[in-house]
Amino acid sequence: MEVIAGVPVWGSPVDEGAMLQIMNCSKDAAHVALMADHHKGYAVPIGGVVAYEDKISPSGVGFDIGCGNKAARLDIPASEVRRKIRQIMDMVWSNLSFGVGRSNATSVDHELFDDETWKLHAVRTLKQTARNQLGTIGSGNHYVDLFADEKDRVWVGVHFGSRGLGHKTATYFLNAGGAQDGMDVDPLVLHVRSTLGADYLACMTLAGRYAYAGRDWVCAEVARLLGAKIVEEVHNHHNYAWKESHGGRDLWVVRKGATPAFPGQKGFVGGSMGDKSVILEGVESEEASQSLYSTVHGAGRVMSRTAARGKVNRRTGEVIKPGVVSKEMMREWITKEHVELRGAGTDESPHCYKRLPEVLEHHKNSIKVLHTLTPLGVAMAGENEFDPYKD
Repeated sequence: MEVIAGVPVWGSPVDEGAMLQIMNCSKDAAHVALMADHHKGYAVPIGGVVAYEDKISPSGVGFDIGCGNKAARLDIPASEVRRKIRQIMDMVWSNLSFGVGRSNATSVDHELFDDETWKLHAVRTLKQTARNQLGTIGSGNHYVDLFADEKDRVWVGVHFGSRGLGHKTATYFLNAGGAQDGMDVDPLVLHVRSTLGADYLACMTLAGRYAYAGRDWVCAEVARLLGAKIVEEVHNHHNYAWKESHGGRDLWVVRKGATPAFPGQKGFVGGSMGDKSVILEGVESEEASQSLYSTVHGAGRVMSRTAARGKVNRRTGEVIKPGVVSKEMMREWITKEHVELRGAGTDESPHCYKRLPEVLEHHKNSIKVLHTLTPLGVAMAGENEFDPYKD
């Protein structure tokens, strides 16, 4: 960790754009910090931790409210999964819904649909869409993976959030609060006791429950497809806000692309599609306190989506500018790592990301790695899916 202009920062090299954003956020905040996988976001950097007294920032939580990771350990031998990995990934790909605006072929009900929050103006028209999309994965860097750990035990890992519900909810409050559009702008900050702020907290909580329910369902469905039982679970949001006590103060801690890591709290952090992921646990330290007990949510990008895949005319499919990463490069990496891949575009190739062990090394004083997960199968949305989730 180093302190730059009063901001605790992890990772090297420091992203200048993300640094300028977090410094801008600090003007209205009680405390800010920047995790090692940081990069620029919309108004608030990805990997940013911003804490407020009596305020909340819809810009900080972001468009994909409640985006997060879940890992579930299964009681099936890894040898069996390896032997059948091609058929297993075919089942995952055909039984689950990847892509934008998709509905789940399976009707999924949940008690959250009885919540009184649905009566609020911001979300009252979104319930049916939310019902249809519960348990769908989406696009971008959202995935369903199968792993083997260091004891050769099988885990299913998923990464996605609140789908259209979260995006439309965030858009409503950003518009209602008069947020500026763009990346290098001031974040929208609302007082929690204002009508708009209180309504946002209620809707954020609802979208967070929805995201948890979706990830629970997908993990359970993969276990069902494999004829396995879930024997251990690790589950965290990383685009969310929590009311927490730090240094004797009650704060609203907004984590945007940052995983909560209190002492003893477990987290699942994914690498890129061809890299190892981890189950980690927070430990007490001065650095942990400075991060407000937060850590990375992934490896962090080193290449933009446009640079990786190039520019394509969405209407005609014509390549306007070729990308840096080819399909052949991506396939070569995945083949070398013995990963069975379904879907995915070159903008999600391992070439676009930092290496997770190197990123985690920056947080070694505040976390410990419990399990290292090696990917066996990866499923993501396909090449040309437009991702509306701006964070």
